[in-house]
Amino acid sequence: MTTRTGTEYVSGLRADGREVWLGGERVQDVTEHPAFVGSVQGVSGFFDWQHLHAGDCIFADPVSKQRTGISHLIPRSANDLLRRHTGLEQLARYSMGMLGRTPDYVNLTFAGFAGQPSVWSANGNAQGAENLVAFQRHVAEKDLALTHTIIHPTVDGRLPPYDGVNGEAALRKVSDTSEGIVVRGARILATLGPFADELAVYPGQPIPKDRDDVALVFSLPLSSPGLKIICRDHYGLDVDPFDKPFSSRFDEQDAFVVFDDVEVPRDRIFLDGDPATYNAVMARGWVGNIMQQTSIRAMVKLEFAYELCCRMADAIGQSRRPDVMQMLGEIWSYAELTRSAVRAAEADAHEFADGTWFCSEAPFRALRPTLPAWMPRVNEIIKRIGSHNLLATPSRAGLDHPDLRPSLDRYLPGAGDVDPEARSRLFRTAWDFAGSALGGRMELYERYYLASAARAYALAHMGAQNDREWTQVPAFWSHLDAAP
Repeated sequence: MTTRTGTEYVSGLRADGREVWLGGERVQDVTEHPAFVGSVQGVSGFFDWQHLHAGDCIFADPVSKQRTGISHLIPRSANDLLRRHTGLEQLARYSMGMLGRTPDYVNLTFAGFAGQPSVWSANGNAQGAENLVAFQRHVAEKDLALTHTIIHPTVDGRLPPYDGVNGEAALRKVSDTSEGIVVRGARILATLGPFADELAVYPGQPIPKDRDDVALVFSLPLSSPGLKIICRDHYGLDVDPFDKPFSSRFDEQDAFVVFDDVEVPRDRIFLDGDPATYNAVMARGWVGNIMQQTSIRAMVKLEFAYELCCRMADAIGQSRRPDVMQMLGEIWSYAELTRSAVRAAEADAHEFADGTWFCSEAPFRALRPTLPAWMPRVNEIIKRIGSHNLLATPSRAGLDHPDLRPSLDRYLPGAGDVDPEARSRLFRTAWDFAGSALGGRMELYERYYLASAARAYALAHMGAQNDREWTQVPAFWSHLDAAP
């Protein structure tokens, strides 16, 4: 089975025994729980979107010869990366960039991992590398939805990450069994947690060289015994998309994951107890690989926000105001700079290891700390342009009510030929994008999912120092000194 339909995805998710908690309730079946119905439909729609846009999103796998989702492609050339770009952009347009953890995100990560087995087989980890390559084939052939959890919780920031209560909370290996290993602890933040098929654990931050017990990379079905998925408040609503176009379908949910003595099968272990390899694998191509998807999603979202704000300004007759034009140009600049960075990264793509190609990392190192500032600024602009109009938005039911509609037609149309229905839908979409509970969650997500901006700027500086020698200053002095 490849490239599942939405119906097939939901069937695989239904009542599989996973332990999902929402508030104080254990959810027996995520596909039927009232809070999750809209979100499950949203993920289901993503799988159907692949088929609707099969020319962009599906390719003939050279190994299996089957129709396979584009995010499983292991790029072997610059042309493969351009082919993947087309598919990733189409996938991002399903939610206009408001879904940050669609299945293609972790798919790309594992395609990148599997494309560089020599990186994973270092220090005698040949079996782990073999397991990883086989797992990536399994995910591609079954078209599974994966989530990941990569950060250890920090209980007490006064202590080092793996000391005292922080060490007790960290996910770690506690024993070996005849069938695999047993792990205990917790990790955050599994976005898409209740709605994925598998949970992947891989490096997020470096670990101390003497902590073999936390140097773990593996994957598990979310129905594994002892695995607890503890959800935040759910912001999704099973309502008319007119009223809540994003909240009705696109709350991907975030979860705190507890491993209560969970057994990981031997064939699902990709690294066990090697801090050196654990700290090295993400440094070899991960940024150039995953940031193609991340930056394309951001580009799609910024372009959507630009058009949304243009339409809002037109609807209230404000599109020629100098301050509004300045804000519109600001959003367009963010979108175009993101597009240009993606193009530059793809143009300078090269082979990293084992014949696998990724984008150049330098443009993405520049985007990684700047996108977290641009996205909240876009939300601010939406609120400034929308102003009180974001709150004067009749619902679908109100617009359809015969007693209300005449008043709305008279008192709440937009400028020109914009009727109350078009105006309301426009400003409802803007509010759900930037101001609703889901919009607030998404703003927080955009600020931190690429790590803190301060850390990313530091990494950008370190990368620039390693890229080449910086000798322009003394060269300029020498030129001046040599002048007659």
